[in-house]
Amino acid sequence: MRNLALIGGGYWGKNLVRDFYNLGALHTVCDINTELLTLHKSNYPEIETSTDWDQVLTNNSIDRVCIALPAHLHYSFAKKSLEAGKHVYVEKPITLDISQAEELNNMAKEKGLILMVGHLLQYHPGIQTIKAIIKDGKIGTVKQIVANRFSLGIFRTFENVLWSFAVHDISVILSLCDDMLPNSVVCNGACNITSDIQDITNSILKYDDKYVSLNVNWLSPYKEQKLTVVGTKGMLVFDDVEKKITIVPEFVKYENAINPHNPVAIKNNSYVETFNTTEYPLTKECKHFIFCCNHNSIPATDGDEGVRVLKVLTKLQESLDDGGKEKHFKKSTNKVFIHETAVVDDGANIGEGTKIWHYSHICKGAQIGKNCNIGQNVFIAGGAVIGDNCKVQNNVSIYAGVKAGNHVFFGPSCVLTNDINPRCLHSKNGKYIETILEDGVTLGANSTVVCGNTISQHSLIGAGAVVCKEVKPYSIVVGNPGKLIGTIDEKGNRTPLSK
Repeated sequence: MRNLALIGGGYWGKNLVRDFYNLGALHTVCDINTELLTLHKSNYPEIETSTDWDQVLTNNSIDRVCIALPAHLHYSFAKKSLEAGKHVYVEKPITLDISQAEELNNMAKEKGLILMVGHLLQYHPGIQTIKAIIKDGKIGTVKQIVANRFSLGIFRTFENVLWSFAVHDISVILSLCDDMLPNSVVCNGACNITSDIQDITNSILKYDDKYVSLNVNWLSPYKEQKLTVVGTKGMLVFDDVEKKITIVPEFVKYENAINPHNPVAIKNNSYVETFNTTEYPLTKECKHFIFCCNHNSIPATDGDEGVRVLKVLTKLQESLDDGGKEKHFKKSTNKVFIHETAVVDDGANIGEGTKIWHYSHICKGAQIGKNCNIGQNVFIAGGAVIGDNCKVQNNVSIYAGVKAGNHVFFGPSCVLTNDINPRCLHSKNGKYIETILEDGVTLGANSTVVCGNTISQHSLIGAGAVVCKEVKPYSIVVGNPGKLIGTIDEKGNRTPLSK
């Protein structure tokens, strides 16, 4: 049944047009290039053509779409398609922005629609054979992966070789690492043809028990597409150029007459594993999408997988932009939620149930209790202490020397200091003045607490107030300088001062 529309019938899209047509699925090809549409119509007379994607989406004969446009257009066209109730196959990468990718993924799930990402290498018979070999335990537990993808061209001017070449390898690597994100990544590269467009990148993905090296280069005089996987028992090499999988069942022994504990390499110990070289990965991928749409089945490269790959790509690009500096993934667990954009340094102590939101930075040595909510763009320095069940609203900086009890509320943009006479010229060498916020204290929005003071339990500091001295329990303090105007109990009931 021809019920699929494809947008973007050019460089890569023409291959999708061919395969979806041959599979009896292609209904319409959409493109702004009318000459291209005329060519497709002459090659495939049964199809319809259009230059208007919105009109295609209103066609009730079409319930699934394929998007083969430049990556910066993926989000807008995929979103329109999902909103129109169509199943979506979008070429790699899913989008260029993690939040947009997550939005598409969530939208597809909410609407009960298929969202599949075109990570072609996952449908390669050689890769599928490798996965079966590893699943059968022939090489043991995966410990090391090296992926090389080299060729001469195509030189792109709108994306670097990392985004052009490495996407498919990252998809496969993550699947070989139990679909887990690495702990950290490092990426270096160089630009030779076009300014600010890397022609070569060398990437490292670090896990607790695995090490991955990914090298891509479109400025190579020879073509190489190799994947090497080393396990605890054996290793394998997939050479996609030669269409060959070589397995080394054993590669090390410890029997040595001189030193029985000395490891010795076992050489010339390999055999070739056959696989079906007549199956084309793109045809298998297109068949898979059709099957998933027809049977409401989750694709092998679904939206979740697309988001994972994009997260790794984005983190690698951050490292590349930062001169190869190691970038860490801060993973949420059942105990702590850490937003993808937040930075939590190793050595920060965070209690169970705490949530840390967008663009916040928690430094090594910071202590945060249980069930706290740390809002957007918050900075918490090493040496700062926050108790349980505290709320820190947006744009708050909490420096060393601040010690907060339980149930403390930090209003938006409130200010806490730790130096009574700050100077840039002479360092304090970590000797800062403490500020104590006892249990139940509330700091209003834009309030300021000068260091060296204690705000006693359940006190309320009004919005914009400036506190320069000790505050007694249950006090309400407002103004600049702060002035006592009444009392407040734990439930928020106020009593004004008697005149």
